[in-house]
Amino acid sequence: MINNDVLRSIRYTQNLSDAKVVGIIKLAGRDIAQPDIESFLKKEDEEGFVECSDEVMVSFLDGLIVHKRGQMDSRPAPDKKPEKHLTNNAILKKLRVAFELKEDDMHQILELAGFTVSKPELSALFRAKGHKNYRACGDQFLRNFLKGLAMRHRG
Repeated sequence: MINNDVLRSIRYTQNLSDAKVVGIIKLAGRDIAQPDIESFLKKEDEEGFVECSDEVMVSFLDGLIVHKRGQMDSRPAPDKKPEKHLTNNAILKKLRVAFELKEDDMHQILELAGFTVSKPELSALFRAKGHKNYRACGDQFLRNFLKGLAMRHRG
């Protein structure tokens, strides 16, 4: 799924201003200007549209986790390598963490969007890529999840 669509959807779901999006990205340690955010939020056919990179999207999602759950000062920061290519599975995982969603919450959100999925199918999306039961998250699944999330938070 296009990062710009994910950014627009989450911005709508949480009713975030452009300035708030900039602040959330700063929580993850990345500086970005508000005009850049405005370019990301434009539709593909609009003049001034700029594609949101995976690095910016990771910063936004990581910042969203800090924004929603708070900074974890009790543990030292892990020495993890930043993701080079952001997959739908990684986006889904980060959203699950940010919104503190349990399996039942995920099912309810998907049902709001009119999309049903079994428990094994859902858990397969959160497996490690090399795991035998791993399943790639498709664009349609992520779109329906974002739609259900918006319905849950915006009514």
